[in-house]
Amino acid sequence: MRTSDKFKEYIWLVNTIYKAKAITLAEINKKWLLTEMSEGIEMSRTTFHRHRIAIEEIFGLYIDCDKKSNTYHIGNDHVLREDTVQNWMLSTLSVSNLLSESQSLNQRILLENVPSGGEKLQQVIRAMKEGRCIKFSYKRYAAPTYNEFKLEPYCIKLFQQRWYVLGRLSNGFLVTFSFDRIKDIEQTDEKFKMPEDFRAADYFRDCFGIVADDKAPVERVVIRAYGYEPYYLRDLPLHASQKETASTADYAEFELRLKITPDFKSKLLSRGEWVEVLEPKSLADEITDWHQKAIDRYKK
Repeated sequence: MRTSDKFKEYIWLVNTIYKAKAITLAEINKKWLLTEMSEGIEMSRTTFHRHRIAIEEIFGLYIDCDKKSNTYHIGNDHVLREDTVQNWMLSTLSVSNLLSESQSLNQRILLENVPSGGEKLQQVIRAMKEGRCIKFSYKRYAAPTYNEFKLEPYCIKLFQQRWYVLGRLSNGFLVTFSFDRIKDIEQTDEKFKMPEDFRAADYFRDCFGIVADDKAPVERVVIRAYGYEPYYLRDLPLHASQKETASTADYAEFELRLKITPDFKSKLLSRGEWVEVLEPKSLADEITDWHQKAIDRYKK
């Protein structure tokens, strides 16, 4: 069997068990026989357990068995509901498999460009694995020249089609750099030790995107969405803390608890007339001021 075919089976098995929450091997086989992959042949118990082991090694997902009910479930299914590597890998491969089976429609399926990160991504990941510092040239927006940096790479993050690396500089500050403004990156011989208490997900938990201001407090934000915007916010929440608190025929209100950072403000501003900030007043005033400045530009 080709490797690509095995991956298709792994992905199908994970999705089937995850959707069912708890399922027996017999029930899995009923669904399996309905697929073209099965070619009318049941998945043997031996093959199933081989797939379990491979899925754990490749995706870090554990297919556990409840011996009382003899059913299988994803033991760490929370990672499939969060912004984790496992979730991203599974989603990407699922879409990739679907598209590979739809070559006849390739002129009718339009995609966004998500940069791979290329050699930069490989360099950073290699340095993270080996616990080595990286050095590179970096040009901030509006800066006249590139500056040199040496960084202890702690984690990488994909946000709005861009790759970022977060790490500690020699002065002790944690800083985020965008891959698209990095050049001449290389791994050094200097080793560093990751802080035992650092968790990337925790570091960005109260942030909208990649701006994580240590001095910014977590605040309660209430927004009112009009038109079709409530539907978009329900399908794609702005933040994990988002919850709907009110709904009428004209609008819906949502509450979030996060740090009010520049990228979050930009997101609110981009929604134009369809999103109104109710709380805190300071944020509402700032967004109002930005909108007024935009109106003034058009009056010139």
